[in-house]
Amino acid sequence: MGKDNKLHIILLGRRNSGKSSLINTLTGQNIAIVSDVAGTTTDLVKRSYEIPDFASVIFIDTAGIDDIGTLGEMRVEKTRNAISQADIAILVITGNQFGKHERELAERFRKQKLPFLIIHNKRDEKPLTPVLKDQLTGEYHCPVIDFSTRDTDTTPVLDAIKSVWQKENDKPKSLIGDILTPGDIVLLITPIDSEAPAGRMILPQVQMLRDILDNHCSAIVLQPEEITGFLEKTGIRPRLAITDSQVFKKVAAIIPPEIPLTSFSIVLARHKGNFEAYLKGTAKIETLQEGDRVLMLESCSHHVSCEDIGRHKIPRWLQDYTGKNFQFDFIVGLDAITRPITDYAMVIQCGGCMITGKQLKNRLQPAIEAGIPVSNYGMAIAYLHGIFNRVTEIFKN
Repeated sequence: MGKDNKLHIILLGRRNSGKSSLINTLTGQNIAIVSDVAGTTTDLVKRSYEIPDFASVIFIDTAGIDDIGTLGEMRVEKTRNAISQADIAILVITGNQFGKHERELAERFRKQKLPFLIIHNKRDEKPLTPVLKDQLTGEYHCPVIDFSTRDTDTTPVLDAIKSVWQKENDKPKSLIGDILTPGDIVLLITPIDSEAPAGRMILPQVQMLRDILDNHCSAIVLQPEEITGFLEKTGIRPRLAITDSQVFKKVAAIIPPEIPLTSFSIVLARHKGNFEAYLKGTAKIETLQEGDRVLMLESCSHHVSCEDIGRHKIPRWLQDYTGKNFQFDFIVGLDAITRPITDYAMVIQCGGCMITGKQLKNRLQPAIEAGIPVSNYGMAIAYLHGIFNRVTEIFKN
């Protein structure tokens, strides 16, 4: 699993509220710098950890939300932007202080539908009052825990993290299990060329293999040029064929029409959310105008093949299909989108195999709320090659 596909847990609060000490206590490691001096943490710090019987996570330590000065304001803005990277938030308070800063954060969590809990830290110095605990629990309906980093028992905090996540999220859904029956055969078409990583498969292919096995089905992995010979020699008719999107046109001409066909990118789009928005938004390619600005979101963090398909192939295919020239902006990983989202006529997101569903939804929500069409690499490519209906049909029922 890529590190960005782990659950991201962000800690936010005022300076010197003990966020870094809390991470050290929860992980049992001195991995975050702590000090009595307010403002010691000046930038985002990410640390991986395995919460037993739950998940692999990344704790994100942030600068104080009450930082001051020109540089302080820049750090605060970076902290606010980092919230969109998170799957769970921990709001750290001390001294029974819950004011303007905390309320603004809590409202942001609720707006983004981000599960969160509140930890009143340093209870050894000043315990949480029952009045404030009842008030916060009633207002935000989240766990409110009185804690001290001098405690050795972190169970209450870890249990609260698990509970807020499980409350908001069902058991992770299978990628394609709902369309498979045990014993089915799935054909995976994986080009091995100069863009494929040496000696290994890319993450979506690995994820698909595991999902097929988990559903007690069989996977047959082929390169595009091997499809015809395999089908002719074996007579096997797979339940589904899944291909890399960039060879959609070639594969669609080979796979018989009675065999459902889709791509790794489209499966991920359905799995991680926003699928209906993609279905609706992709057709907006037809309405793009000369000179429009298109945002390409490459959440795969510089993977070579994704860079090529996102930076070269899709832009070229898009302009060839429409006969128009566009301006393209490329944002990698979870880097901030620097232009106002309303500057864009369309947003095209990669499959998102390296980020969580929550991160992907947060990434696209501003565009969706602004009424800007959104699409996905696989869906856009299928549309441009005239096979959009065929490769999405199996998921429309």
